Amino acid sequence: MQTQLADFIKDTPAGREADAILGTCVHCGFCNAVCPTYQVLGDERDGPRGRIYLLKMMLEGQDTSARTRQHLDRCLTCRACETACPSGVEYGKLLDLGRPLIESKARRPWRERLQRLALRKFLAHPRRFGLLLWAARLARPFLPQQLKAKLPAPAPPPAPRPAKPHPRKMLILEGCVQPVLAPSINAATARVLDRLGIGLIPVAGGCCGALSHHLAAQEEARDFIRRNIDAWWPHLQRGAEAIVLTASGCGAMVKEYGHALRHDPAYADKAARVAALALDIGEILAREDLSGFKTTTPRKIAFQSPCTLQHGQKLGGLVESLLVKLGFEWVPVADGHLCCGSAGTYSLLQPELSQRLLADKLRALQAGGPDCIATANIGCLSHLQTQAGVPVRHWIELLDEPIAPGPDL
Repeated sequence: MQTQLADFIKDTPAGREADAILGTCVHCGFCNAVCPTYQVLGDERDGPRGRIYLLKMMLEGQDTSARTRQHLDRCLTCRACETACPSGVEYGKLLDLGRPLIESKARRPWRERLQRLALRKFLAHPRRFGLLLWAARLARPFLPQQLKAKLPAPAPPPAPRPAKPHPRKMLILEGCVQPVLAPSINAATARVLDRLGIGLIPVAGGCCGALSHHLAAQEEARDFIRRNIDAWWPHLQRGAEAIVLTASGCGAMVKEYGHALRHDPAYADKAARVAALALDIGEILAREDLSGFKTTTPRKIAFQSPCTLQHGQKLGGLVESLLVKLGFEWVPVADGHLCCGSAGTYSLLQPELSQRLLADKLRALQAGGPDCIATANIGCLSHLQTQAGVPVRHWIELLDEPIAPGPDL
């Protein structure tokens, strides 16, 4: 794709990166075939190819309207297009470069600006989010039905984490919404790793930066990133093996820390090392001897592979293979590459589209009559739980249930 970037961005680092990404696109349209919003809406501008043209026009200085912003807002950033693209177009990075520009060129109405600010200031901070959720539960009788459906039940307190010291140690990103909505996930992870002789160090609970990053608050996102690096760095210097990520959305973000701070002379090297040591819990367990975790009560599991796991981290099929090896019956899911509609704050900002995608996803997940739906991301888990007819759990919790030793895998 040939470009003629406008002077305001042409010779900047962002402009050079955007120009390189645009240059790899050959207009083939394979991306539209896997795009959830294009399949639902059928509008070229609501598919990756059309959105790339909209971003190109904006970067070339053409008029940008609220309609342009609407088409870009409808993108889930699921990155299924990247998995399908034969040319390797880094669509997600291009969209992230365009988001701050669209905010300045097509200013939002004040209600939308306030809504996005509130999401950043509450969801990314566990204590604030916990207080907000507590207040919302008190006010539940007075809430609109749409909000009532999204309001989760209080999470029971998790069982204590192991305190036994181990020579092998790893860090864990506690996250922002996950400790409030499902504290059992990281507690289960700690117990599973404890059985493998790995101690888990919780450090600096908070946001990975993804929420701010995808809401066009890039500098705020970089502040979260620097804060996490500062908290983890002393432990990494003392020999912590890895940073464990139990939410695939956080995993996709932390693995991009090196790219996010590549122009920061004080943090670029540290960020690159952190990104290299960031591992999804599935990647860690795939390297370990799991013979003691084979289930004695096989169940039918439908796995919802989050977009951030299969497209963002390129780990599609990893969890499914682990569950099969451990004795679970994996139920095939049609169109498993499609997004469930959660997509971070998308379910709150684009509720109608999100609900249509959720209904499609649950039909596919439940078609094989599973006993349970498993997933790997807190956003997907919470979203699926609102409508699912069977329990929805993080897959690591299945390994933490009562088990008995089995044959070597």
